[in-house]
Amino acid sequence: MSPDQTREPVLLRDDKDGIATLTLNRPDKFNALSTGLMSAIQAELDSIAADSTVRVVIIAGNGKAFCAGHDLKEMMTDPGREAIGQLFKQCSHMMLTLTRMPQPVIAKVHGIATAAGCQLVAQCDLAVGADTATFATSGIGVGLYCGTPSVAVTRNLPRKKAMELLMTGDFIDADTACQYGLINNAVPAKDLNDAVVQLASRIASNGPAFVARGKELFYTQLEQGLEAAYVLASECMVENMQAADAQAGLQAFIDKKPMPDWSDR
Repeated sequence: MSPDQTREPVLLRDDKDGIATLTLNRPDKFNALSTGLMSAIQAELDSIAADSTVRVVIIAGNGKAFCAGHDLKEMMTDPGREAIGQLFKQCSHMMLTLTRMPQPVIAKVHGIATAAGCQLVAQCDLAVGADTATFATSGIGVGLYCGTPSVAVTRNLPRKKAMELLMTGDFIDADTACQYGLINNAVPAKDLNDAVVQLASRIASNGPAFVARGKELFYTQLEQGLEAAYVLASECMVENMQAADAQAGLQAFIDKKPMPDWSDR
C-alpha cells in the first residue's frame, strides 16, 4: 500500500450548483502529483465528463501551495526508463483529459504552481490566481528540463516569454502571469474563491451543449491551418443553428424577450 493510501483522500470533491470542485489534498507535500493523486484526478475527470449535471470544474489545492509539480521522491524510487515513461504517459493522459472533456475547467491558484503544477494551470481552460501566487517551470534548475510542462506553457505564453520561463526556471508573480496569458486574472487572495465561483457560475448559466461544442472547436481549430479552421468553424455554426435551443435564443433576442433558462437543458 502506498503512503497516499494510508492517509486521508489525496483528492477531495465538492459539487454545488452544477460546479464540481476537485481539491488536491496533499498539503504536506505541496500537492505534488504522485501517481496516486493523478489516478484519483483521472477517475474524477472521467466521471465528470460523463455527468451532464456538471457544467464547470474547478481545480484547487489545500495548504500553502496549489501544486509543486511531480513527486520527485516517488520518481527517484525507480528512475528507470519503463517506470518514468509510464508516469509521464499517465500525466499526459490526465492533462489531455482536461482539454477533451466537455466541461470547462478552471484552475484556482494560490501559493506556488511549479513544473507540472504550472503545466496544470496552463492546461486548464481558464485560470484565476491570487495576487500572492507564483509560477515557474523550475525543473531546469535541478537538471530536469520541464519538457511536458513546456507543451502546455508554450500554448499559453508568447514564444520568447515561454522560452525565458523554461530556460531560467525563474518565478513570475501573478500579475506577470496574467500579462503573459498564463492566467486570466490576478485577484487579492481574500477574493480568490469569490472570483472563481463567479466565473464558474457565469459559464454554468450558459447552455451546456453550446459550451461543450465551443470548447471542442476552440482546441481543434487551433491546431489547424487558417482555411481548415474556417471550415471546421463554419460546420460548427451550421450544426449549432439547427439546435432548437439556439433558435429559441435567437428568436428571444430578436423579439427583445428574456433569454431561455438554460439551467434545465
